Amino acid sequence: MTFSVGDAIKQGWEIFKSRPWFFIGACIILFIASVVIGLLTEAIDSVLVGDTVVNPEDPSQGTVIGNLVNFLLSTLVNMGAVAFFLKSYDDLPRASYGDLWHPQSYLQYLAVTVLFGLMIGLGLILLIVPGLIALVVFFFAPFLVIDRLMGPIEALKASMEITKGHRWTLFGLILAIAGINILGALALFVGLFVTIPVTTMAIVYAYRTLSGGAGMIRAPADATL
Repeated sequence: MTFSVGDAIKQGWEIFKSRPWFFIGACIILFIASVVIGLLTEAIDSVLVGDTVVNPEDPSQGTVIGNLVNFLLSTLVNMGAVAFFLKSYDDLPRASYGDLWHPQSYLQYLAVTVLFGLMIGLGLILLIVPGLIALVVFFFAPFLVIDRLMGPIEALKASMEITKGHRWTLFGLILAIAGINILGALALFVGLFVTIPVTTMAIVYAYRTLSGGAGMIRAPADATL
């Protein structure tokens, strides 16, 4: 199966319109979670400053421990976001804010995030183009960990396989999504509460189209608030 950039964005918009306040609420929850993590990181940095600062001449960069805590907790938030949008795409009437809590396969998701980031970073160092290729080729690896309960290496290989033959279209979708969210940010950032769910659902549409349907995502037992 294949998809077009226009179809993906349209599908994301149609799903958003079905429950707009529900998606806006989810974005607010994710935003609050990010703020709390940031405040916690600052608190840790304020305690440890001077001991493990990344760059003593620029304390604003934070401490090693603070940055590590931020990364570990942000990974948990990202996992919840992926699980939530997958569930919303597959079964919107039954999706709930409880789906934002999805700690299953944490270590696998953490590992694939690190590997994905390293490959993109190394690729960007190597004249940028390899980094963009890595971004497209392994774009769906985090989704596969949550959706199909894959390990990090398996997820990277599977993403490489399902994106084969569709990488230019996927690259175009990534550019379109970046542009749409920039417009959302220009609208006093409030627009992001609309553009983020629309573009994320567009990504899920592309993922579901290329991966051949729903996987094995399981909601936690306490998935209702």
